[in-house]
Amino acid sequence: MPKPLSLALAASLALAAGGAAAQKGETVKIAWIDPLSGLMAPIGQNEVKTFQYLAELVNKGNPAGVKFEIVPIDNKLSPAETVNALKSAIDQGVRYVTQGDGSAAAAALVDAVNKNNERNPGHEVVYLNYAAVDPDLTNGKCSYWHFRLDADTSMKMEAITSYLKGEKDVRKVYIIGQNYAHGVQVEKFAKEALARKRPDIQVVGTDLHPLAKVTDFAPYVAKIKASGADTVITGNWGSDLALLVKAANEGGLNVRFFTYYANNAGTPTALGPSAAGHVYFVGYGHPNMTGPIRKLQDDYKAKFDDDFYVAALYTELQMLSEGMAKAKSTDPVKVAAALEGLRFKAWNGDLEMRKTDHQLQQALYLSVWQKTDAKNPYSVENTGYTFAPVASYDAYVASTPTSCQMKRP
Repeated sequence: MPKPLSLALAASLALAAGGAAAQKGETVKIAWIDPLSGLMAPIGQNEVKTFQYLAELVNKGNPAGVKFEIVPIDNKLSPAETVNALKSAIDQGVRYVTQGDGSAAAAALVDAVNKNNERNPGHEVVYLNYAAVDPDLTNGKCSYWHFRLDADTSMKMEAITSYLKGEKDVRKVYIIGQNYAHGVQVEKFAKEALARKRPDIQVVGTDLHPLAKVTDFAPYVAKIKASGADTVITGNWGSDLALLVKAANEGGLNVRFFTYYANNAGTPTALGPSAAGHVYFVGYGHPNMTGPIRKLQDDYKAKFDDDFYVAALYTELQMLSEGMAKAKSTDPVKVAAALEGLRFKAWNGDLEMRKTDHQLQQALYLSVWQKTDAKNPYSVENTGYTFAPVASYDAYVASTPTSCQMKRP
């Protein structure tokens, strides 16, 4: 069984606990709307388990003194089902929703939340986005009711290309992605950033494939090999990344992969020993971080024999409770106002929810798949391998401008 919550973690959760007022003791329902069926089900199942586990910990002490209750709803990775899930959540009295798997579903959710809040004053809903990273969500489609906890596609590409800028052996890049908003944006920002930072690099090919439908990536791997690429950039996640890497291993594709989601459930196991030193992952953390987050990660592993990797859910609960403490209310209208521009200290440093577009500003890390060692001992998915940090970038380095014209109520 896991050890009790550490004093350090409890202290971080209880920051500003003195701000708890009228909302103290209230139960706040959060509807989690993401896939629990289909090819991406393993991702969703890990996320639900993580979110419920974190809620139990945060409920032991948080700035607002509230109790969080997680309400999971399967959206089958479908935008239409996401809208239906929102209606179901609202019917259950839920005023806070969270989603992260798929920017198409996220865009549908933003539109549906906007319409609900316009038509039903007094029954507003806030959408907390922990993983859908299409930059449009905090640019042209930005919404007062939407707050993003993950770094967007352009921010992560700034980190990847900042690293590639110094890698002189990278000459030819192939870009492959899922054929929806995120995959399209990865290609767009990769080309723009490489042209700006490394104009000598040649993009030798691009591919967009159906989301969560391809079962054999051998044809795509053959195209990458034929292109002469020495490096691949991909925004793929879930089964689409695991199967791509599997096909690369089987096809003898000896290139470096720069990914957004190589840490997601099932993918590390698919990487295997042959991917060591070749697969990189960019994110707001890595599995060998120290401090309270490491204890939380170890406790989670001890309890579930599974990896804790969606740490934005932890940041979400902390930010939400601090916003409620600041607002002295759980009313979504008051809490949304309190979240704008909120600065707080989290497990990965000093964070700010940028007021102009509701995009969280945070440091990013680039890590590489390798065998565990004394310095990087965490065995991801019990493989004996891990993601070891190779570079970090302060929030201002990864930050990108926004075109958001926020409409406030």
